[in-house]
Amino acid sequence: MPREYIGQNPTAYQRRPHLTKDDAWIREFLKTAKVGHVATSVNGQPFINTSTFWYDEARHQIVFHSNLAGRIRSNVEYSSKVSFEASVLGQMLPSNVALEFSLQYRSVVAFGAARVVTDPDEVRRLLYGLIGKYFPEMKVRQEYREITDKELRATSVYAIKIEEWSGKENWEERADQSDEWQPLDEKWFEYYRNNS
Repeated sequence: MPREYIGQNPTAYQRRPHLTKDDAWIREFLKTAKVGHVATSVNGQPFINTSTFWYDEARHQIVFHSNLAGRIRSNVEYSSKVSFEASVLGQMLPSNVALEFSLQYRSVVAFGAARVVTDPDEVRRLLYGLIGKYFPEMKVRQEYREITDKELRATSVYAIKIEEWSGKENWEERADQSDEWQPLDEKWFEYYRNNS
């Protein structure tokens, strides 16, 4: 019988709890994951946007940006409730059982409230934090010009205040296999190790 999820916290009832990771793991993952996805909803219509992002650990928020106007800004201004996902994929994991085919992955899902950041000093701090995540060796006023007021007027910066999050990791070397069926030929494991 299906479990009742209505009224539960969004991270309740993890299907595979042995894959769940702790807060320290989640923080470290968010520092290195390259791409995130922000989900919004307006009048029952869901939207998802792909973006670079920065986990601002001191304020426990996820920062991203977009053009000044567009769907993401309109959606956030309509409803601040969002979810966020980032993941890293590894190799494909073949099996001799149809429902055991899998792949290696690490992922984080967060839930919270997004806001459009309007204070120019805070916007600059967040944008420099975002740049610093991806280009840590490069310094403002040394390798690149600082952000101008004109550029700020053309950019929307968002901060998602994290209310809940969960992290998962499935990095097994092989998917489960069955001894009730012929063993999978070793060539398939080798193929997916080399082509994933």
